[in-house]
Amino acid sequence: MPNNLTYAQSGVNIRSADKFVKFISKITSKQSKNMKQNNIGNFGSVTKIPSFLKQVHLVASTDGVGTKIEIANELNKFDTIGIDLVAMSVNDILVQGGNPFIFLDYISINKIIQKKLKDILKGIQIGCKLSSCELVGGETAEMPGTYSKGKFDIAGFCVGLVEKNKILKKKNIKEDNLILAIPSSGLHSNGFSLVRYVLKKNKIKFKKNKKLKKWLLEPTKIYVKEVNQLINLKLINGCAHITGGGIKDNISRIIPKGRCAKINLNKIKVKKVFSWLKQNKISENEMLKTFNCGVGFILIIKKSNLSKIKNFFSKNYKPYVIGKIIRGKSKVLLDGKINW
Repeated sequence: MPNNLTYAQSGVNIRSADKFVKFISKITSKQSKNMKQNNIGNFGSVTKIPSFLKQVHLVASTDGVGTKIEIANELNKFDTIGIDLVAMSVNDILVQGGNPFIFLDYISINKIIQKKLKDILKGIQIGCKLSSCELVGGETAEMPGTYSKGKFDIAGFCVGLVEKNKILKKKNIKEDNLILAIPSSGLHSNGFSLVRYVLKKNKIKFKKNKKLKKWLLEPTKIYVKEVNQLINLKLINGCAHITGGGIKDNISRIIPKGRCAKINLNKIKVKKVFSWLKQNKISENEMLKTFNCGVGFILIIKKSNLSKIKNFFSKNYKPYVIGKIIRGKSKVLLDGKINW
């Protein structure tokens, strides 16, 4: 009689998955501040909404990190990609005035490799700490046959809280408001398919290039600490997270009818990684559509609040003026050229 078939023979190792869940439970139990019980391992997470919040609304966002995971795989370095995952959702939560509250992750992989998954999760934990939210659960799926050897994908889901009177609405944005750019930390998590195409087409050996390695895996800046303070003090009228689609597409989403965001491109402080990319025969229009080009987040404010707002940011992330709100039919007007 042949041996009975097992799940492990198909490529799924439940014991390995259980071991990873115990690791998650261990590191998340230390940071739980909203729950008396540990949610990890349960069918769902239970979280108490703080009682001091009045007329609370929920803000939800979900995202991934795109093909930046392929760079992580190439470099066999996974301790920052989790920060990117958290950043992509929590920075979006800010745009409605939300304060990130809880976070869940989803990791799908061809085969559970403890060190790789632990490194990813450590990054997620750092991201949650930086954004003052809690990792309350998630899912790790071992999927042989769906993913080839070494391949994986990650996704994140965040729920934020916002009081009704702090929700940022389009109608708050007025003529003559200033548009401020908050610097990015680099590429963040957008445009990596084009980045990888540049590397491949030009046969660039980046594995031994320290500068390129740093640029490619520099984690996305999390803007929660600074921007939430500004929201609480009612110092901003609107904001935008600059992701796929670049400055124009993202800021157009928050501009009210009859107003236009006039942006002076020559005022943008370009980071070196974008200057390097531009040299690889990428047009300015394509750069602006694909990358943040050094602007990770945008604030729209009253002129009178400019000096106050700058005091909330560290030296490397000081916001600076790149334009203003004018009357107009088009949502965004890009003026001038970037100094690459």
